[in-house]
Amino acid sequence: MVPPAARTIVSDHPDKVRMLVLETDEPHPDTQKEKGSFGDILNELLREAGEAHSPALGIETAMQYIVEPEGGQIPKKEEITEDIQAILITGSEWDAHGDDEWIHKLIDLIKYLWVHRPDIRFTGVCFGHQILCRMLGSEVAPAANREWELSHSPIILSDIGRTLFDLSKTEDRIHLHQMHIDHVVKPPSTSTTDLLPKGTKVHAWGTSEHTGVQGVYIQKRLFTTQGHMEFNEVMVKRQLEMRVKAGSLSEKDADEASERADWMHDGQRVAKAVIRFFHGDDDDIE
Repeated sequence: MVPPAARTIVSDHPDKVRMLVLETDEPHPDTQKEKGSFGDILNELLREAGEAHSPALGIETAMQYIVEPEGGQIPKKEEITEDIQAILITGSEWDAHGDDEWIHKLIDLIKYLWVHRPDIRFTGVCFGHQILCRMLGSEVAPAANREWELSHSPIILSDIGRTLFDLSKTEDRIHLHQMHIDHVVKPPSTSTTDLLPKGTKVHAWGTSEHTGVQGVYIQKRLFTTQGHMEFNEVMVKRQLEMRVKAGSLSEKDADEASERADWMHDGQRVAKAVIRFFHGDDDDIE
């Protein structure tokens, strides 16, 4: 399949966030025919979240496929225009801890932008979460037991997590679809990188039985998620199918995960939190 072309979905909304999606994988071919690329899928999810915002917000999404061994291209730093307010890095079948040339180029790009464009807010899903944490000095590695975290999974929230997702003190968890074996071992900190000023507060907003760092939050800079806010039942089953065909996942594990694929999840709640983060609504959350 030909990699998706770089393009922009324009919004005519008077109050909008302009986002760049760096696409690091392609959906199942059937999903791509129905919904487009991961950039298209995430644009639609965040567009809906923006419409639910009070007052309504628009989302304008530029997207670029960047897996260079598969025909993508990582943008040059000078190609990141001044009007870009947010960058989202998608999930991927590639390893965020890998030494592939394109992965190192991606890390170099986001590291440059982190330093020279402090106005940009970063988010990442799964691989994107891991690569952003790696950029800030975290170790990314396969789970010690080599077991996958798959499909519908509960995430226990920290106090910061409850605040970010606008939950009451009696609500202690959300649920998201998962599709990973790699994880961020520990959140980044001022001791893992010189990119964070002394005193910077770094929060792991949630944890699960499988994964200790389900997402990271840094005020006005970073808000990541290991789980997939953009997945639905059909997408989960198709992604499982792709991994079985690739030989990375057993049919037994895929079948067990498929049984939970239709359970209610909180992807829209997470998308709303990301929109608020992009727009600056939650800038007082430290």
